[in-house]
Amino acid sequence: MTRIALDAVSLRYPVFSSEKGLETPDGTAQLKQARFGGRYVQALDDISFTLERGDRLGIIGRNGSGKSTLLRVLAGIFPPHDGTVEIDGRVAALLNIGLGMRIEATGERNIILRGLISGLSRREAEARVEEIADFAELGDYIKLPVRTYSSGMAMRLNFAIATAFDPEILLLDEWIGAGDEAFGKKVQARMKSLVGAAGIVVLASHNAELIERSCNRALWLDQGRARAIGDIAEVMDVYRAG
Repeated sequence: MTRIALDAVSLRYPVFSSEKGLETPDGTAQLKQARFGGRYVQALDDISFTLERGDRLGIIGRNGSGKSTLLRVLAGIFPPHDGTVEIDGRVAALLNIGLGMRIEATGERNIILRGLISGLSRREAEARVEEIADFAELGDYIKLPVRTYSSGMAMRLNFAIATAFDPEILLLDEWIGAGDEAFGKKVQARMKSLVGAAGIVVLASHNAELIERSCNRALWLDQGRARAIGDIAEVMDVYRAG
């Protein structure tokens, strides 16, 4: 069963500063006083929802509203301070496609390591090397350390690895686009295939048209709180009116 369930999830960031301002520098979140005397930003506050196979949830809101933080909670990067997160299914989080790349290791070694992290056996990971190298158009460079690659080659490898291991749950921080025009077409085709194959997709984006085109449900975050969640059309109407 593929499923995500959040119940009353909250997350705080401690603030280590002697400044006495009441807001974060961009004005998107209030600094609060903790019982122990320190200050913190309430990044997420009492977020609850359940997603089942077939759901595509779009997360909308202004900068600093908590979209990326929520994705990191779903990915297991940030544990919540309060509430529970239940994830059933293999997760792929495309939050930073270069995250975890080891530049001293070869391209081939990076593919195998990422495959092992994704839960594949070594044999399964090794079986993906040729396909990933072909997609990234690296040829024999796949045997060389990543530090010897051009920025374009490294970008192609990053994307090819990040999208090669089919997830049951896909987390996206904006829709990924990369490379020159020719490679960009391959990127868009790969992204559409990946999204179509995933059981659940959670997409955070500022692009309202992309959210409406790609999702059946939406969550509007504002200063870490859920202003609205539900059917895509209903939430987008409330969001635009708000």
